[in-house]
Amino acid sequence: MTSAMTVDETAVRHKIDQMENNRRAIRIWLGVVLLTLFCLVLVGGATRLTDSGLSITEWKPIHGVIPPLSAQEWDEEFALYQRIPEYEQVNKGMTVEQFKTIFWWEWGHRLLARSIGLVFALPLLYFWVSGRIERRVKLPLLGLLALGGFQGFIGWWMVSSGLAERVDVSQYRLATHLVIACLIFSGCVWIMRALAPHSDDPVPSAAAHKLAATLAVLALFQIYLGALVAGLDAGLAYNTWPLMDGALVPSDLFVQSPAWLNLFENAKTVQFVHRIGAYVLFAAALWHMIQCLRQGPGTTHARRSVVLFALITLQAALGITTLVLQVPLHAALAHQGGALVVLGFAVAHWRGFLGAYPSEIAIAERD
Repeated sequence: MTSAMTVDETAVRHKIDQMENNRRAIRIWLGVVLLTLFCLVLVGGATRLTDSGLSITEWKPIHGVIPPLSAQEWDEEFALYQRIPEYEQVNKGMTVEQFKTIFWWEWGHRLLARSIGLVFALPLLYFWVSGRIERRVKLPLLGLLALGGFQGFIGWWMVSSGLAERVDVSQYRLATHLVIACLIFSGCVWIMRALAPHSDDPVPSAAAHKLAATLAVLALFQIYLGALVAGLDAGLAYNTWPLMDGALVPSDLFVQSPAWLNLFENAKTVQFVHRIGAYVLFAAALWHMIQCLRQGPGTTHARRSVVLFALITLQAALGITTLVLQVPLHAALAHQGGALVVLGFAVAHWRGFLGAYPSEIAIAERD
């Protein structure tokens, strides 16, 4: 009996080791997905900042992978661009060589977007077929895959808003596109963190846990506000800090009617709200850090709260620098990348209060 019990326990321990190896492999895969997503968002930001997003005027999910390969094909692509308002009103007289510069930004962005579908879908299929994915994460991973496919449609929906009557894309659609990308990014971080080992440190308090969740939501909302700023080119005006247009609270914030429209279409109001959002996020992170250090000194939760506050402080400094320098490309991209880092760490920090997913395999207690 003892021998049989020993053999049985050894087999169960082997399954546990196998599960840990599977979790490690999935975390590595999701880490690659996160890196690809990070690059995709940065290239998307550069595409926006260089006014390249409308250079490809047709949606060709398959054929569009191949760029123009001859002078004739370049002329045909350029002719399509010359039909839209952006060319007529902004880039009239642009040469084919100048067009190539903005084309390559948009083509690179679309190629990365297509690539991430493969980076996510093919390993997911392999892990699924080989039985390496735990039941609790199957539906969430499928949901992220579906959301990624939907994001491709949203990307074209965004671009199409600037092809007929506007010279840029709708700030509403731009914000939607970026938020969905951030939701996919956050979902990958959440699952990756949940499959990782956690410490046994006690949670400082229920209030600290709630505030950690709130910080993740605030970080995502701040990215949404930043997308509205980008969509309206609101960062190119009022380039002083801490005063804005000569005051802490500038005038003419609600000149449009109805008043709520200013929150989305008045560049001054949108930038001001983005500033207020930054102050709220900074204050909440500071209070959360103090809360965790007081209620859980020496715990991993407290240490993470310090790192999160430091990241938010650095992000605020990047934001101010970008604004004061009138949105140079490198500073703006650093600010956008910093926003993703803050969001990712905030989500991981929140997940840290919940601990890792429990093992689906348990060794029964034996006398």
